[in-house]
Formats: sequence, structure tokens, C-alpha cells
Amino acid sequence: MSKKTEDEQRDGVSLTNLDQSLFDGANATKRDLVDYLDAVRDQILPRLAGRPLSVLRIRPGQPAFMQKNVPKYTPDFVRTVKIWAEASKRQVSYALCDDRRTLLWFANQRAIEYHVPLVRDGHWEFMVMDLDPPQAEAFGMAVAAAKLVRQALADAGLSGVVKTSGAKGLHIFVPLAPEQSAEDIAAATRALAVRAERIDPAIATTAYIKDEREGKVFLDSTRAGGATVAATYSPRIRPGLPVSFPVDWDDLDKVSPADFTIHNAPALLDGRDLWSERMPAPQTLPADLVAEGHTIPVARVVAMHEGKRRKRLAGE
Repeated sequence: MSKKTEDEQRDGVSLTNLDQSLFDGANATKRDLVDYLDAVRDQILPRLAGRPLSVLRIRPGQPAFMQKNVPKYTPDFVRTVKIWAEASKRQVSYALCDDRRTLLWFANQRAIEYHVPLVRDGHWEFMVMDLDPPQAEAFGMAVAAAKLVRQALADAGLSGVVKTSGAKGLHIFVPLAPEQSAEDIAAATRALAVRAERIDPAIATTAYIKDEREGKVFLDSTRAGGATVAATYSPRIRPGLPVSFPVDWDDLDKVSPADFTIHNAPALLDGRDLWSERMPAPQTLPADLVAEGHTIPVARVVAMHEGKRRKRLAGE
């Protein structure tokens, strides 16, 4: 076998500086990132295709930055979609990572993390609960909280799948049938979090403000708006380059986020798409869950008002 040179081409995409380290502590080169994304392209592309993509990139010697608007030098083969950004009052051109060439181009741009919205073609595909333990060493607490969410789902007649976030927590996805409104999905997510918290409030909390969580796992129900989530199989900018990886419910007690990295994930998958294999059929949210959720205030709004209140008190 001939030795690879540092620069090469794949599928017509020029790949450069492949032997550079990605960042301090990555234990990986740019080549490792390219090889990983290319190896799992059949698994990750269905998670990205047709969805406006945000990526976290790292240039050599610089901190990571989020890229939503594609740069001017983006090649013509990268499909884009323009979306109005209310916050910045401008059109943002998002990439649609639909094929191998686009994925390889992003890898060559040192795009490490791949974040996607929960909406595709106007349809809310998932209800998502993000489980955020108080510290990285508390993954076992996230597992305990995930079991509470699973029980709350089962009590509501729903089922979901779970994956490591690739950081310190877990993501639970519930696939949704079409024609359910964003408002109802957001409400149902809030109700699900409250019901899970109610099962064991010593483990989980819905408190949005960090200093009110008392060392518990935060059940983040706020992914239902315009937020994005790390795509399944996406690497994360953490030591050792872990990836967001599907886990069987029965295996949660046996794993940690660091068990799944760009170095071993392709072999663990062995050509399978574990996420799709474990995904239940799309579901309709029960009316009582939606109705309960509409009585629960939006966490971010509550936190905003509380922040303003504290600021006023500090100024008195």
C-alpha cells in the first residue's frame, strides 16, 4: 500500500494539511476527522441532509467558533438555503450537507461539530429532551434522569431513543407524526420534563437558572424552539474527540460518553445505523400532555424575568 501524502483528493474535494493536530488534547489530526466522517457518511448524512446546518470549526491556534452563514468561497456543489435571522435582521445562507462531497468539504474546513434543527421541510421531526448533569463526572446521574424521562414517556404512551450528547449528558428523541404545531410540541416537552421531575425530584430538576438546580440533572425542555442539537454521530470538541452515539436503553448503565470516539465509532457501528434501527415509529402527542404543557411557563422567559428582577434588586 502506498503511503498517503499530506494533501490528497476524495470525490473531487481537495484535502489539505491532513497531518495537522485539530486542537490541544484532541489526540487526533485533521486526517483522523476526515477519515471518520468519510467512514460514517452513510450513517451521518441522513441526520444532516435537508436541514440547515450550523458547524463548530477550529482554525489552527484559534478558539472554536460557530459558523451558520457559509463563507464566500463555498464551492458551487454545496447546496444552501436562505433563512431570515430575526436577531441579526439579515438573511443567513445555511449549508445543506446532502452528500459525501459536501461532508468532505466541511471536514477539510475543520468543521468538527455538526448541529441541526429539529425541523425539516416545515415538519417538526422530533421532541427532544437534553439531560445536563451538574458536572462531567456525574454521567451516572444523567443515566438515572434518563430513566425517569423514559418512565414519563411510557406513562404517556410514548417511546423514544437515547444517545450520548458527546459532551457530558444525554439526548432523548421522540419521533413525531406530521401536523403537530411547534407550540404544542414545545408544550408537551415542558410537561414531559415536569412529569419526569415529579417521579424523583431528588435526581432531576426543571430549574432553568443554574444556581437553583441544587446539583441535580437539568431536564432541558427548551430544544423545541429554534434551537439546534448535535447530530447523531457528530464529533464534539472535547478531549479525545468523542462522538454523539446511540445507546440501547439497557446499556446505559454500562457506558460513558468517552467510550465513543472518532477512533472507534466506525468499528462499533460496523456499517449499521444504530440510530435508525432503534428509532420507533412517529407518534402523536397525547392531548393531556399537550394541555398540561400549555399551563407551564416557558423556562427561558421565566429565567429572563428572574434575571431582570435580580438586577433591579442588586441596584437598589
